Amino acid sequence: MKYYELNEGLKLPKIVMGCMRISEMDYRELENLVMTAVEHGVNHFDHADFYGKFQSEVRFGEVLANNPSLRDKIILQSKCGIRTTGFYDSSYEHIINSVNNSLQKMNTDHLDCLLIHRPDVLADVDEMARAFEDLAQAGKVRWFGVSNHNPMQIEVLQQAVKHRLLFNQMQLSVMHTPMIDQGINVNTRFEGAVDRDNGTLEYCKLKDLVLQTWSPFQYGFIEGPFLDNPEFPEVNQVMDQIAEKYAISKTALAVAWLVRLPLKLQVIAGTTKSSRLLEIIQGSDVELSRPDWYAIYRAAGNRLP
Repeated sequence: MKYYELNEGLKLPKIVMGCMRISEMDYRELENLVMTAVEHGVNHFDHADFYGKFQSEVRFGEVLANNPSLRDKIILQSKCGIRTTGFYDSSYEHIINSVNNSLQKMNTDHLDCLLIHRPDVLADVDEMARAFEDLAQAGKVRWFGVSNHNPMQIEVLQQAVKHRLLFNQMQLSVMHTPMIDQGINVNTRFEGAVDRDNGTLEYCKLKDLVLQTWSPFQYGFIEGPFLDNPEFPEVNQVMDQIAEKYAISKTALAVAWLVRLPLKLQVIAGTTKSSRLLEIIQGSDVELSRPDWYAIYRAAGNRLP
């Protein structure tokens, strides 16, 4: 497993274990999944307060309670800001309460990373900054970031926040590439030229921001998996050929395609199966050639100007 080194003293694996779907797992299977991840270098775990109907953090907390030495070996991350009653909330009170609830549920005294889950139009960045500072001063959160934010939204928040924002979590996969398309199609009238994210990839490079990619095996807006999906014969055929060339699975190839991008990028693996996690990990160590990367991009339905 390869890692990224940040100036803040943080060492990050290329794969993050996403915990959205762990709430209904059998305890022994969950414990085995967590231990398999850590054993193979995936020591970064991503949560959100409402995942699993507010139970995923509880289930993870059971693993930590039964394995107390594990906490010092992992990077524990959670997100807040989505209210399940139909609005976003980045108020001081909600951020503080969400973190305190996450700490209680996961049987820990601190989060390593806290991300704001979605841009809140009604957010007061000075209020958010105060929440971040109070959490840091209390030793409850070490590092901060955002999720699903564009560069200007991050800039506005960063100018108010004392701590450097380290992460932005965004959807990206072989079959969901708006962040890539705009740069390739610059100054054309092609559909891909539409700027949907204000240059997130370039901004991450410029600011040394870590891009965490969610739904790496999905197409559309979480519409379903594209691997072995008969609706996408061309990309699957090309990926079959390239996967055979590198002696890896298509799952691993989908990961290798993402980590080939020249920036600090972590792939969030939301699997609940240890065997699939090992495939995903394998892909993080494979470096695709330029021709192979572009062949997959074109097979996914994209054109080059």
